[in-house]
Amino acid sequence: MSSNEHSLQALSWRKLYLSRAKLKATSRTSALLSGFAMVAMVEVQLEDDHYYPPALLIAFSACTTVLVAVHLFALMISTCILPNLEAVSNVHNLNSIKESPHERMHRHIELAWAFSTVIGTLLFIAEVVLLCWVKFLPLKDVEPPPPKNDSSITAGKAAAIASTVIMVPFALVFIVFAVHFYRSLVSHKTERQDEELQVLAKITQMHNQLDNRGDTNFA
Repeated sequence: MSSNEHSLQALSWRKLYLSRAKLKATSRTSALLSGFAMVAMVEVQLEDDHYYPPALLIAFSACTTVLVAVHLFALMISTCILPNLEAVSNVHNLNSIKESPHERMHRHIELAWAFSTVIGTLLFIAEVVLLCWVKFLPLKDVEPPPPKNDSSITAGKAAAIASTVIMVPFALVFIVFAVHFYRSLVSHKTERQDEELQVLAKITQMHNQLDNRGDTNFA
């Protein structure tokens, strides 16, 4: 095997291990967050004597449904592709890398990774906020306020507002961190690919020079 082919195989194996790690993280995260969302939907208790704003109930139901759907889609992709990667990675044969579908299914792997870590996490943050509103909004003050303070905020509404105030800055920080992390990761991958291409170009150039010298000597 030439140095050029060996470098290409090493690059393919590195991509295989990275794809396998992403799918494993995706499957664990999606199973955990989708399970929590389903438990929250089932266990939440709605008060019969309290009027919930229809927009709040619709938002909570839609957010939970989309959250579960997104994570189940990511989980389905990881469940279908991961066994094939595991089967190839457990074989101690360099040529078995050709049997792995990680190159052909690269877009699906990145899609599952994005759904689970970015979109799914943002939906989970929104789910926590909506759950706090649904849970705490029916709560009233222990002592009824005087008539002149009928417009005052109840304890349940104050708790829901507090959770919203906490989660909104956290969501913004998460978005900024996700964008920064993605840009840093892309920059690192680009630099590594440029270095590998330079090494491959040098190896190819040396190989061509050796072939030319061999042909000259033969002539």
